[in-house]
Amino acid sequence: MDVGVIGVGAMGRNHVRVYSEMKEVGTLGVCDLNTSAARETGEMHGAVVFGSLDEMLNAVDAVSICVPTPHHHEVACRVLGHGVHALIEKPVCATSQEAEALIRDMPDDLIVGVGHIERFNPIMDEMRRIVSNPLYVEIKRHNPASRRVTGTSVVEDLMIHDIDLISHLFPARPSVIYAAGSDDVSSALFDCGGVPIYLSASRKSSKKIRMIYMEEEEFTVEGDFMTQELYIYRKPSEYDLVNERYVQENIIEKVLVNKLEPLKRELQTFLRCVKTGTPFPVTPVQAMENLRICEEINRAMAARHPVTLK
Repeated sequence: MDVGVIGVGAMGRNHVRVYSEMKEVGTLGVCDLNTSAARETGEMHGAVVFGSLDEMLNAVDAVSICVPTPHHHEVACRVLGHGVHALIEKPVCATSQEAEALIRDMPDDLIVGVGHIERFNPIMDEMRRIVSNPLYVEIKRHNPASRRVTGTSVVEDLMIHDIDLISHLFPARPSVIYAAGSDDVSSALFDCGGVPIYLSASRKSSKKIRMIYMEEEEFTVEGDFMTQELYIYRKPSEYDLVNERYVQENIIEKVLVNKLEPLKRELQTFLRCVKTGTPFPVTPVQAMENLRICEEINRAMAARHPVTLK
């Protein structure tokens, strides 16, 4: 299968790298308005550099769309107009209105997926297996400042990953109870079928954090998306009182996780869906709903006036 990557920024270069390692890919092409960056990436991974988007679309079967978010709708429309299957990096579009328009005009015979990469993180397979009746969920996604981000707030840039996860894990739609923050730092509290869920995201952190934490009645599960490590903390049968302090000796289990690169799993799934004609696990409709929740968070943050401490 011949595949192209549109946009060779940080994420686009990763798509090119992974595609270049996949036996399913025949000709690999790259295209970017920054021709020198496209040429450099193409040379590094043995990819054909196309001089224009139309030239690429006439030569490939499927593409990854990795352009800045404000251009997702325009580029996706051009790709689908050429009859080419597409994986669009998250968020699906800059606004839910653009996403609605894209979905309305989307041909039925094309596979269109959205790159919510944490769906493909192996710790989520284990988390779904272990957790059945959560009482509380917390996910933290904090980054140092990055120059790669353009055109989106921290909610659409980082928190949307975790919005997608909770939307996937819970049958009930998450409803926003509280949200506070700015373009670079945000926190939100949700109710999801009676389960409180707390998400936080930052682009100002000095430490990179990718953590998920879930509590059930008899145990707690904690995972790290980066190291792909998962631990279960089980309650003891009883608590001891030593020197007027409660002592709790938890049983800690480290879950065996088959560590795999999430992006490789995502792209393999995309090409398999194209080959078999089956829907990609993250559909544009699901991605549009994720974007709508982001917009609800942004509205909730905007409605709150900053407090000045005296």
